[in-house]
Amino acid sequence: MNSTIFFEELWKQYTSKTPSAKKVKSLFEAKGNTIVNDHIAIRTFNDPRVSIDVLAKPFIAMGYVSKGEYYFEAKKLYAQHFEHTTDTNAPKIFISQLLLEEFSDELQNTVQTILDTVDKDIFLQEDLILKGKVWSQLSFSTYKKLLQESEYAAWMYVNGFCSNHFTVDVNKLETFNTLIEVNDFLKENGFKMNSSGGEIKGDATVFLEQSSILADVIKVEFNEGIQEITSCYYEFAFRHKQLNGELFTGFIAGSADKIFESTDMELQGK
Repeated sequence: MNSTIFFEELWKQYTSKTPSAKKVKSLFEAKGNTIVNDHIAIRTFNDPRVSIDVLAKPFIAMGYVSKGEYYFEAKKLYAQHFEHTTDTNAPKIFISQLLLEEFSDELQNTVQTILDTVDKDIFLQEDLILKGKVWSQLSFSTYKKLLQESEYAAWMYVNGFCSNHFTVDVNKLETFNTLIEVNDFLKENGFKMNSSGGEIKGDATVFLEQSSILADVIKVEFNEGIQEITSCYYEFAFRHKQLNGELFTGFIAGSADKIFESTDMELQGK
């Protein structure tokens, strides 16, 4: 698939379950800004059928290479970020995976069973990241069981393979100079910020500041009936110059750890 079409499809699917992202983008554009995407984040499990290595394949085919790795001990996650080798305007790709072996046998068996219901050929398709929830009908009791151990696992069960978030490159906004200005603008327009760890994660000393609005809440059909569950969210990143004069292009594990919580139902007050 052509890379332009691929990214357009990722955005289309993301905004179909994250209407807030479209609204925010329109608000920025109405103020005279052109939106440039800093990075796209993707979630998965470290099962070899759907691991980072699997989901990174289409991006590597487009010219991306791995540029950094990150560990999240509390959430039991491992991640890598990828950058395009020649196109500096291409969004970075951040793929995280749940370390299943660090959880209970019950969670491991539940995820294994979920993945086992899927035709293995689906996992071999290069556009797996565009396929969303590829397993069978959802059980709310299974969702709640996963949620007890890992919000991330429960979110994956409901949302499947998709962009967990897109990210506005604040450095390239024409009418905003700081992330504080962006956050104030978002709040003035009725959006709720992820305040876990502070509204702004990171600072100039680590060369990266990040913020995000809380994930949208959508109606999800379970076997037991319809429930409201978080989908995806929009993030905002401001990058600082390093001592060599170049903008920092990596990520800060401590900040990303708190950004992950944008999908947490508890922050929604639910």
